[in-house]
Amino acid sequence: MADFSPVDGAVNLQPIIDAQPKISSAATSLDLASARTAEIEHLNTVPVVRQANERLAVGLRDASAGMDVLNRAAQLLPAMLGATEPRNYLLLFQNPAEPRSSGGIPGAVAMVGTDNGSLALVKQASSVDFYKYPDPVLPLPVDTRALYGDITGRYLQDVTLTPNFELSAQLAHEMWRLEFGVVADGVISIDPVTLSYVLEATGPITLASGDVLSAENAVQLLLVDVYARYTDPDELDNFFASAASAVFTAVAVGQADPAELIRAFAKAGDEDRVMIWSSHETDQAVLSDTTLAGGLPISTDEVENFGVFLNDATGSKMGTYLDVNVGLGAIVCRSDGRPNYKVQVTLTNTAPADAATTLPAYVTGGGWFGVTAGNIRTITSVYGVPGMENLGVLQDDAEISFHPTTDSGYPVSAVTTELKPGESTVVTYNWLGAANSVGDIAAKVTPGPMNHTSQELTLQCG
Repeated sequence: MADFSPVDGAVNLQPIIDAQPKISSAATSLDLASARTAEIEHLNTVPVVRQANERLAVGLRDASAGMDVLNRAAQLLPAMLGATEPRNYLLLFQNPAEPRSSGGIPGAVAMVGTDNGSLALVKQASSVDFYKYPDPVLPLPVDTRALYGDITGRYLQDVTLTPNFELSAQLAHEMWRLEFGVVADGVISIDPVTLSYVLEATGPITLASGDVLSAENAVQLLLVDVYARYTDPDELDNFFASAASAVFTAVAVGQADPAELIRAFAKAGDEDRVMIWSSHETDQAVLSDTTLAGGLPISTDEVENFGVFLNDATGSKMGTYLDVNVGLGAIVCRSDGRPNYKVQVTLTNTAPADAATTLPAYVTGGGWFGVTAGNIRTITSVYGVPGMENLGVLQDDAEISFHPTTDSGYPVSAVTTELKPGESTVVTYNWLGAANSVGDIAAKVTPGPMNHTSQELTLQCG
């Protein structure tokens, strides 16, 4: 790992370039071995043989998946770090205190330059530096306009309303070009939780304000404490910019342990907290079917993958107090074999009862957008699997009206809820699948300040 530590401000890219052909060959071999093992007919064999084959299949599948990640990284990193030409990347810092589908509002942005393994912070800006465009800066898909409105393409703060990160990145990319005249090579999105993971690799960092930012306090400081300290949005933006700059500088000069840094970004990537879009087609092709691409949930023959995406409608930073739990269940009761699915989303406002007076108006929204201070209004859009039928929505066991629509071939149900401090609600989204399609169930959920977990629901026919 010492080979990947920056020396004089630059990472030596040659070891990665030299290793790539061997990594690619290993990835191909493991993928082939995994596929052949999966084809072995073992159901009628003796238990000891069947169990050994199952263990081998799982081991090879996991090894193949891990090597695939390594192979993609070895293909991408040299080019992204400027091995053949200098590049510029736009960094979006999503703030989950104000939820958006792919994480949070992009309040702070920065341009990072790479050249032959070196990293440089070229320019920092905040969302207030961007023009309030009268029309979307790029043509929006009809589905996006119907679900999330034209504001998705008019305000930098709203480009992440859609869970389609490729579209979000292209919009931010164009806005940066319009404002600063620079065409970026790609867009990378991270959040404060990602920074906390990176701080495990760098160790604590002292900010210009005198605060010591650490893995233990980063989320609390950046999503809660800072709002009690600063009431001026410009001061908040400056603090966020200072924190991001300090962490970036620590990584660029080699303060981070390389192995820990890789683990930090891998962990954040698994949690959908790191997303990358590249304007280079060859790079984007490598990214396209990975979690880093930030696309809509992908189902397989083995797993039905739903999407649960949250957008703040309070006009505030109350997302820190929004607790989210997701339950998933499936059952076959029909004679035609078609399964019924339920996606149950439990939302709780954990803010103190006196939030309206004890929390800053910048956090509560101050009632500026028609939401009582202390309340949390959220639009929850659940994406079914393409081909599923929408069977309606219940809130606290009562049928409610909702917005049924589609997005890129995915059936979508959207519901708006508003919760007082201490209040909770359960919204159940019902779906009908295709015959014989029931398998494992998973959900891609908007990443928040805390990690969300999904529980299995026990369903009964009738």
